[in-house]
Amino acid sequence: MASAISSRVRKPPVPLADLAGALAAAVEVRPVPLLALRLPEFERIAWREGKRAARRLERLTIRAFTGSAHRMLRSGDLSGHDAGSDIFTIVMTAPSREARAPSSLDIRSVLERVSAAISLQCGLRAETGWILLARFDGDLPREICAALERGARDRERYEFFSAIGHELRTPLSSIRGYLETLLDGQVDPATAQRFLETARREALRMGRLLDGMFEFSLLDLSTDALAGQWCDLGGQIAQACDVVRPIAQSRSIGVERAPIDARAAIDPDACLQLLVNLLDNAVKYGHEGGTVRVGARAHSGEVVVSVDDDGPGIAVHERESIFGLRVRGSSAAARPGTGIGLAIVKMIAERAGGGVRVGASPLGGARFEVTLPLKEDFRSRAS
Repeated sequence: MASAISSRVRKPPVPLADLAGALAAAVEVRPVPLLALRLPEFERIAWREGKRAARRLERLTIRAFTGSAHRMLRSGDLSGHDAGSDIFTIVMTAPSREARAPSSLDIRSVLERVSAAISLQCGLRAETGWILLARFDGDLPREICAALERGARDRERYEFFSAIGHELRTPLSSIRGYLETLLDGQVDPATAQRFLETARREALRMGRLLDGMFEFSLLDLSTDALAGQWCDLGGQIAQACDVVRPIAQSRSIGVERAPIDARAAIDPDACLQLLVNLLDNAVKYGHEGGTVRVGARAHSGEVVVSVDDDGPGIAVHERESIFGLRVRGSSAAARPGTGIGLAIVKMIAERAGGGVRVGASPLGGARFEVTLPLKEDFRSRAS
């Protein structure tokens, strides 16, 4: 984008009605990118703190918006905002040196930097989006809505593929860990056979995940996907421990599990995915050389699976938000991660008819508890 910038002049945003006129004239010459940012916090602040606080925040946001646009845009580009609105817009009407519309990379760069500037200076999260207008009938609010809707779809696609990447990473790490151990040649034949069986099982699970990735993406998972299924919970816990063992061994963490005889009313692959995500999270944030413990107890038609670690734990004020998509706790800053694993755990548990919660662990770290319904013929035994 920097190469396309001519002289830069700090100009305040104009009313959207004026912007619509300039946009109509520019579209007659060439396609014009329309960029939109919406700040949903405005309405909440106005209701909670009053109009004066909202106006003060609006003035601060306009300064951040104008300053960042000044650094990013060309002298012929325009920005727009109506007083009291939560919408900010940019139209890139200035012709580039190559006499063509800016690239999508340039447009996204502008959106990301302006959004980041507002977030940094004002503490507001912006919803963003853009479209390329080849024609314009004067209905600017409709085009702004179209730009924001496109941005929302782009974010959904990003989250979708991030989730798929997250889910493939763990079986791949497990397979690689077992194969590397076998290549070292320091295991007896019986252990080698067990390692190969685990690696094969994980490869098959990864294939099933890929085959059903659009149905079983866990970002758009229907209730029917898990209905009518059941699994041996003890067996799934054992498999999950095998999956994370190479990762645990790389940090010298012992994974302990208590025996459990229960059949949970949940798809086996979904159950294994839930357990692997919980154990992977515990191994990642537990202390090196420490312990992770997994257990389960059945009662009143339900089974509660608990995973304990000895890490820093989850702060009380973060225990509700930690299950949000792409949300990471304050103690996670020093560890790699995407903020997707626990969100997937919550989605699976709730779609199976259960739930998840987090608290303090007897080991000193976090305890995650997942509640799942028992298979019907096990409910009377559990009660």
